[in-house]
Amino acid sequence: MSFIELTGSMLRDMLHDDELSADELDQARVEDRTIVRVNHEGDIEVRRHDGWEVIGGLLGGFEERLRKATGLDWA
Repeated sequence: MSFIELTGSMLRDMLHDDELSADELDQARVEDRTIVRVNHEGDIEVRRHDGWEVIGGLLGGFEERLRKATGLDWA
């Protein structure tokens, strides 16, 4: 499976109002420097000490938003 990795700060900047809220990110312990990744289905995963944890998802058009926010492509 392919992912685009980014920081919690980048994720917060690119989220739409109908996606995860700032409170939900705080509850999931996503800080500015937290490493997160998004797959082709839009699932947001957070890097934890023992693996990855799915915390939510992105909705339509997120592929281009990810590329624009990170400058990266699927890897």
